Amino acid sequence: MKKILVTIITLIAIIQISFGQENLEIVAELDKRPGNVAVGNKGRVFVTLHPLGSSKMQLIEITGKSSYKPYPNKKIQNVTNAPNDSKFDTPLGIVVDKDNWIWVIDMGLNLGKTRLFAFDIATGKQVFRYNLSKKIAPKGSFIQDLAVDKENGWVYLADIANPGIIAINIKNNTARRLTHKSVEAENVDMIIKGKKIHFGGKPARVAINPITLSADNETLFYGAMNGTTWYKLPTKLFREGRNDYSISKQIKVVGPKPVSDGATIDLNGNHYFTNPQNFGIDILTNNGELKPLLRNKKIDFPDNVRFGPNGWLYIAVNQLYKTPAFTGNKDLGKAPYYIFRTKVY
Repeated sequence: MKKILVTIITLIAIIQISFGQENLEIVAELDKRPGNVAVGNKGRVFVTLHPLGSSKMQLIEITGKSSYKPYPNKKIQNVTNAPNDSKFDTPLGIVVDKDNWIWVIDMGLNLGKTRLFAFDIATGKQVFRYNLSKKIAPKGSFIQDLAVDKENGWVYLADIANPGIIAINIKNNTARRLTHKSVEAENVDMIIKGKKIHFGGKPARVAINPITLSADNETLFYGAMNGTTWYKLPTKLFREGRNDYSISKQIKVVGPKPVSDGATIDLNGNHYFTNPQNFGIDILTNNGELKPLLRNKKIDFPDNVRFGPNGWLYIAVNQLYKTPAFTGNKDLGKAPYYIFRTKVY
């Protein structure tokens, strides 16, 4: 009997390790709801504060397990939420490029204007700004994730409210929008703790959300939040100025994905997805196998994932389904909210 118990305990330990419970490190415990996380090439951690929460800051840098400061400075933070074109409005998606610039997509939900910013992390200086036109990003757009190819001079955005991919040529400051059935939500429910999640008063059907690029920037990957299919298309088609029909013909299915809010990819072509239904992170391997990477009840609605130095995968966790936009009533979220990291390679 003793040997059987030891065997069972050993098996449980192996399962826990394989599901990542022994490989989850707390980077920050926050009193405010995080949106997305991104990490500089020297390990500095940056977080947007989610527009569906409430805060007098919009972009912060983590300075300790329970401390942070406004980034790049206090002046650009909007403490009143009153529309002001010289300040942040409702930023959400952030990503750091190879030159250690942090790119921020500000949805402008109060301002009525979507703006793309970039800051040099080392100096905090704004090095790029682009205002999206009303034609490309009409009022009511919810452009909340991005992928950056600075080498070729392109940024790709995901709009969940007017489902589409927005491609910005940052060399000549032009933009275009691509619509296709693959960017639309599938008829798939999000179920957390046995409860069907609603958004805007009806079962959630959120369109294109996670979007990311291959390491060589030649392939754009994307999928709907309420969707189980991961797509790809060649980015050279945008650079060549191909029309929507030509691009649509080249859209292919990569493989399955979970219902997910965020995604990223490693240098070996493995895809990592947030999995809010199962409190974890999934991996779609480069040979097409979708499997769990992490399972932990503290991963209570993982919003996005980004790689940092030395093979660390960072995860922003924010209990988003407990906000009024989902509950239809009051905010049921309770601090602390987390930034985690896990060693992937």
